[in-house]
Amino acid sequence: MRAMTGVWRWRRSPLQRRTDRIEAWLALAAALMIVFGAPWAGWFAGRAAHGALLQTVRLQHQQRHLVWVTVDRLVSRAPLDPDPETSSQRDAHRRVVARWTAANGSPHLGQISTPRPVEPGERFRIWTDFQGRVMPRPMDTSTAGTHAVLAGLGTAAAVGGLIEGGRRLAVGQLMARRYRRWDREWERAGQDWGRADAGS
Repeated sequence: MRAMTGVWRWRRSPLQRRTDRIEAWLALAAALMIVFGAPWAGWFAGRAAHGALLQTVRLQHQQRHLVWVTVDRLVSRAPLDPDPETSSQRDAHRRVVARWTAANGSPHLGQISTPRPVEPGERFRIWTDFQGRVMPRPMDTSTAGTHAVLAGLGTAAAVGGLIEGGRRLAVGQLMARRYRRWDREWERAGQDWGRADAGS
């Protein structure tokens, strides 16, 4: 972006090269696209993602149902642990054999994970599909909004990075062009330029 600082000095400088003007215009165009184009792309992507995620939320809430589960027996009981943090982690992953009835009325028996420590005969609720298969909790609208915001921010950052990357590639080509011109000018000036015995 240093090239932009010389915007007002382009006008009549005798040392100004055509590549200098192109580089400065590239910097200005890239800055404007990053400031205005990247946020617009992020907003558009976030809005599209939000719409798709809300559709997923509606679909999941239609297809998944809360059903009551009755614990038959514990599959395994973790040994007593004096550390409450590790024991709570193990309790969160305790598995039981339980019975439940699906939304379509079919009975089911199987191993499931419990959200808290339970004993045989206790009841808790799980999410299942219409056939009674255990499913994860459906996404809610706040989670969908968070994912949409992250998608928008990621898109804006990616677009900004692509614009800056394109600018750097173009500037690299301009620099290579300058070096080729300098080489041609040195060849025209002669190989003995500046030597003490060259009569200069």
